Amino acid sequence: MINGPVQSGYEVYPVFYFFKGGVYIHKTGKQYRAHAVKIIGWGVENGVKYWLVANSWNYDWGEDGFFKILRRTNECNMESWVVAGTMKV
Repeated sequence: MINGPVQSGYEVYPVFYFFKGGVYIHKTGKQYRAHAVKIIGWGVENGVKYWLVANSWNYDWGEDGFFKILRRTNECNMESWVVAGTMKV
């Protein structure tokens, strides 16, 4: 990310509250709500492309407050809801 992290929203499903690690891939269930997060990077884990995301639910959730979510599939609408800006001073 040349200009730093970007903000995004995504659809939250009940099972996501219990997420502990790995790359999150939504399987089934009804959307519970939407939530805003910060996408800070990307990578590949066991051949699966993911976005690295900072959450605001504290360090005891997910992977020390972060999570990985499937990349390039618009998982939970994350890629549709990205917003970014460039500050001019």
